[in-house]
Amino acid sequence: MLKLTNIKTPADSNISPAALAARTLGIQEKEIKDVRILKLSFDSRKKPKVFRIYTLAVSIDNEERFICEKRPDILPYSQKCYSFPQGNFSFNLPPVIVGAGPAGLFAALTLSESGKKCILIERGRPVERRIMDVRRFWETGCLDESSNVQFGEGGAGTFSDGKLNTGVNDMRIPYIFKRFVEFGAPAEITYLSKPHIGTDYLYKVIRNMRNHLTELGCDIRFETKLENLIIENGRISGIVVSSPGSRYIIETKNVILAPGNSARDTFRMLHSNGIPMSPKSFAVGVRIEHLQKDIDLSQYGEAATLGTLPASSYKLAVHLPSGRSVFTFCVCPGGQVVAASSERGSVVTNGMSEHARGNENINGGLLVGVSPEDFRGTLFGGMEFQERLEKAAYAYGGGYLAPAQLVGDFLENRTSVCAGRVKPSYIPGVCFGNLRDVLPSFITDALSEALPLMDRKIHGFAAADAVLTAVETRSSSPVRIERGTDMQSIIKGLFPCGEGAGFAGGITSSAVDGIKCAEAVCASVLK
Repeated sequence: MLKLTNIKTPADSNISPAALAARTLGIQEKEIKDVRILKLSFDSRKKPKVFRIYTLAVSIDNEERFICEKRPDILPYSQKCYSFPQGNFSFNLPPVIVGAGPAGLFAALTLSESGKKCILIERGRPVERRIMDVRRFWETGCLDESSNVQFGEGGAGTFSDGKLNTGVNDMRIPYIFKRFVEFGAPAEITYLSKPHIGTDYLYKVIRNMRNHLTELGCDIRFETKLENLIIENGRISGIVVSSPGSRYIIETKNVILAPGNSARDTFRMLHSNGIPMSPKSFAVGVRIEHLQKDIDLSQYGEAATLGTLPASSYKLAVHLPSGRSVFTFCVCPGGQVVAASSERGSVVTNGMSEHARGNENINGGLLVGVSPEDFRGTLFGGMEFQERLEKAAYAYGGGYLAPAQLVGDFLENRTSVCAGRVKPSYIPGVCFGNLRDVLPSFITDALSEALPLMDRKIHGFAAADAVLTAVETRSSSPVRIERGTDMQSIIKGLFPCGEGAGFAGGITSSAVDGIKCAEAVCASVLK
């Protein structure tokens, strides 16, 4: 096959990929035997003109004649497929995977499909019941601390946008996307430059993954929480777990620990067992919310009115003279801001959108970087900082109403009393006021300085009626569970994994890390 790169066509054009390939090669369309989209992105740098930019894989006869021309936009193409390095062995005791987020699910999938029986435990509930628990919380304020936006089958990413873009470059990523599609995700995630599944599709994908794992013999145990490790002679020999009405031991020599970044009780338990951990940088801030049509107009210009472009997104970052960084995170076009608390008496915000991204508003995390130095390097200083902010937000709103302020009022240090054009989408609702009464000054000062700078990049980003909703604290783990090059802790048989362990940042990189840990578990047996 041939790889055709940087193929540009107007965004409102209806030309097919096959016709584009034929035009690029200077041949007739009927000569195209097969064509596949490898990548599709949008270029709006020359507004009002917006272009689709394709990378295509094409099969034709006598491909060598084009390769010989040495054109930079035409290259030979062969797809590299990931395959798990299987070994002909079995475990005396099945490995246990803790956490059914992306890392845990792909670790379980990797082991199960290679014929290795494993146990997957999850403190929360199956996704069908979890959806009901989350909706009840949003509607009534009744929070289940084990089944919520943070905990349960699928992990925190289930109630998000299902964004798959990542800064990680790994041969396992095409394999992961392929598996997502097989389990029900839209096929376009395999080629979009900013792929997303959407919360509505994620429910189905996760359910289908679970059914497949069960058919393979994976022992999945919901409402089963890791309470303690059993360590003998510097090695894992089992774990203590609890489930409704019981507490028992699972004997195992290998634990893939993928707890998610909100498992604060697990972090404390690990520390009490002497598991090496370290504080790490993370970020906190707010959700910023605009009208989607306003951001579309800023990003696409007049082309936004064509109806042929997807809901636009953004990615912004500024580095301030103070040394602080402020950046956007987890942007949800056509989405809503949701309550993401996992502990009673705390307010946490997150963003969510369905695959169609059809809601009126766009929201994104607007975050300020913090580092261990801000907490004098104490192990749990960052985690305790998160907890204080979440409790302060709860107290300010008198419950699970989230503190909110208009951007114009925030920049002028005025108390907001009501919404303007942008209606807050946060469920269960907001309490307008002054975010300086909730957030520490180093956070609000950084946000105040960054907003006008970001507005230079996207006109209207600092619009007076845009809404800030607090607090966003769970962007990443504030601690790292240390591991060596063999993916193990100094406690042999313990494999810290995924975002909660401090080794990933999102669905895709967490899934990659889960596969790597499954590989490492098998490699440790073969040594």
